[in-house]
Amino acid sequence: MQFPLREKIAGEIALSEQPGKTMRKWREELRITQTDLAHHMRVSPSVISDYEAGRRTSPGIKTIHRLVDALLEIDQRTGQKLSKRFEEYSDVIPSMRDWSVGMRAGDFLRRIDGKLLTQKLNTRRLVNGYTVIDSIKAITTLDATDYLRIYGSTSERALCFTGVKYGRSPMIAIKAHPLKPAMVVYVQPENIDELAMKLADLEGILLARTELDQAELISRLERIA
Repeated sequence: MQFPLREKIAGEIALSEQPGKTMRKWREELRITQTDLAHHMRVSPSVISDYEAGRRTSPGIKTIHRLVDALLEIDQRTGQKLSKRFEEYSDVIPSMRDWSVGMRAGDFLRRIDGKLLTQKLNTRRLVNGYTVIDSIKAITTLDATDYLRIYGSTSERALCFTGVKYGRSPMIAIKAHPLKPAMVVYVQPENIDELAMKLADLEGILLARTELDQAELISRLERIA
């Protein structure tokens, strides 16, 4: 399920453990200053600064809506750069969700008919969300900033890659980045390269495969409460 940009921004801020940092992330996406955003929202710049620095209590839903409206109005004025980028990003990430309560990796695998490929790692490890990624589109579309976004509010999640042939490239990309997922799942891969399994073991990442097609996988994932 893909969410409109308005709901995505509001949801990320509302669900974030550090909403101020999430507010700052979206403001910086538009490359506007705290002063400009404050002027648009008709508040003092110190209000924006205090929220982003965590000096104020978490913003209420009305404040979040005002912030999101301001961001999107600014985006409209500057040619909808963020909105257009989000459309491209949604093609790469067809489904993504964080859960308020995590589930054990073994239970997650049973939900998606997954087969574990790394045998020495603990399947009682908690998975707190998932991201489905079109690996082919990701190569041509995602930059370093976008890569951070695939982790949502937590890296303790399952990254489910579609369009995988051998699985080497995703694991090499993960190894090169400081953030590591709890699990990587290859969706209907042609085969699994031994290097991919070795890298997963070295990084302490559960590696699995599922033969579900993308539509069925997403359907099952989105039914998880």
